[in-house]
Parts: sequence; structure tokens; C-alpha cells
Amino acid sequence: MGRRRDVVRFRYSGAILIAVAFALFGALPLALSKWWLAPVLLVPAAIGLWAVRAGVDAAPEGLTVRSAVGSRRLGWAEIDGFEAVGRKVTALLPSGAAVPLPAVRPTDVPRLVAAGGRPLGGDADTLGS
Repeated sequence: MGRRRDVVRFRYSGAILIAVAFALFGALPLALSKWWLAPVLLVPAAIGLWAVRAGVDAAPEGLTVRSAVGSRRLGWAEIDGFEAVGRKVTALLPSGAAVPLPAVRPTDVPRLVAAGGRPLGGDADTLGS
């Protein structure tokens, strides 16, 4: 199954994986010194899983928001707009709920909206700061 061309992916920097590798190799001597310290290796492994998986996939059908262990699908009709606070972006839902969009920066919002084939602006799409 190949990657679809009309999907725009937002992910964290791959440099996080380099830090995870250093943490893993740094924790290895500690984890191997005593059997009960072996779970120390789970910390860099969990961060690595999060770094590889977390992010947002934007397609004409909607957004797929991915976390380390799950995902949530939002159709464009379910999104009232976007809000940027600092360096974080959230999708605003009609219910008043806000869904954080991991790896999406405020400067990425026009590209996120364009992936859905919709223009940015008007009442349907808002970006506040």
C-alpha cells in the first residue's frame, strides 16, 4: 500500500531520533547493571515511538491526528477553525472542544488548509493568536 500523493504530512523533526539513540545508548549500561533497572530502556523507546508516530495527516477528506498509541479522524466539516497559541495549533470543533495538532506550527496552517482544497479565510476557517 503506497503513500497517497494528496496527503500532506506534518511530523516532528527527525533530530529527535538522534537524541533518542543517545539516550538509549546512555541508559544501556545502567539498564544492564541490575535486572530491575532494565525498564529504564522503556523511556527512550517510548519517546522514539512518539517521535516517529505523532503528527497530522491532512487530506481532502479531513485530518488524521496521530499520537504515540492512537489516532483521531476529523472531517473538514467537523472543524470550525484553527487557533494558534504560542507555537501550538489546535483545531476548534463546533462543540467548543479544541483538538491539539501535534507537529503543526502556526506558519503551517495555510498549507494544512490548502491540503483540504479549501481557501484560508472567511467565517469557516479562523486563525487566532
